[in-house]
Amino acid sequence: MSDTNKIARRTFFSGLGLVAAAGVAVKISSSVPAAKTFDSVIPEPVGDSYRLTEHVKKYYRTTTI
Repeated sequence: MSDTNKIARRTFFSGLGLVAAAGVAVKISSSVPAAKTFDSVIPEPVGDSYRLTEHVKKYYRTTTI
């Protein structure tokens, strides 16, 4: 009876590993296109207000999930 328990545990953990690997593969393959341009969407403001510069755009790209 202990042999069947070991086999069941091994298959459970190997299946768990396969599910984890598949989840990582899906996460990597379903990436959002990073070609979003903020220039065409938000016009450049006039004056001393908030400006969408290159380093701000880079920050926005790094925060997307």
